[in-house]
Amino acid sequence: MKKKNIILIGMPAVGKSTVGVVAAKRLGMRFVDTDLLIQEQEGKLLHEIIAEAGEDGFLQIENQVNRNVNVENSVISPGGSVVYCEDAMRHFKEIGTVVYLKVSYETIRDRIRNPKKRGVVLREGQSFRELYEERVRLFEKYADITVTEDHLSIEETIENVLSVIKN
Repeated sequence: MKKKNIILIGMPAVGKSTVGVVAAKRLGMRFVDTDLLIQEQEGKLLHEIIAEAGEDGFLQIENQVNRNVNVENSVISPGGSVVYCEDAMRHFKEIGTVVYLKVSYETIRDRIRNPKKRGVVLREGQSFRELYEERVRLFEKYADITVTEDHLSIEETIENVLSVIKN
């Protein structure tokens, strides 16, 4: 039987890539960062794609790249906005277990001092808190498993992810 994938979702700066790399190593799995796949396909950095294609254009590219991820036995870390991509999220639910790395708004605000520099796309007039609340509803909708990481070290978060995955 082939092993399923693990897909980590959550806000930027929750540690999807860091947790993903270490979890993949410990589980003997591959690690796939779909933001890097997008950059590779487009030959540009994410913020350049967003600047040129706009938010909707970027989401179309993000949806296409993520829904075409064809791997097994991998930990996959998509960008935080992937939850707006219905095709991609449907695909991820089919090919693996979706793990939501959850943090409070206060924690994420402390980690992301400048959302624009971090590549977080806010719509005209949208506050970072509004974006957070909008995405949390989507993360909760798609998650098979939720791991809350407030007040945890990255190592404790990794241990929690590994323990829920192994069950």
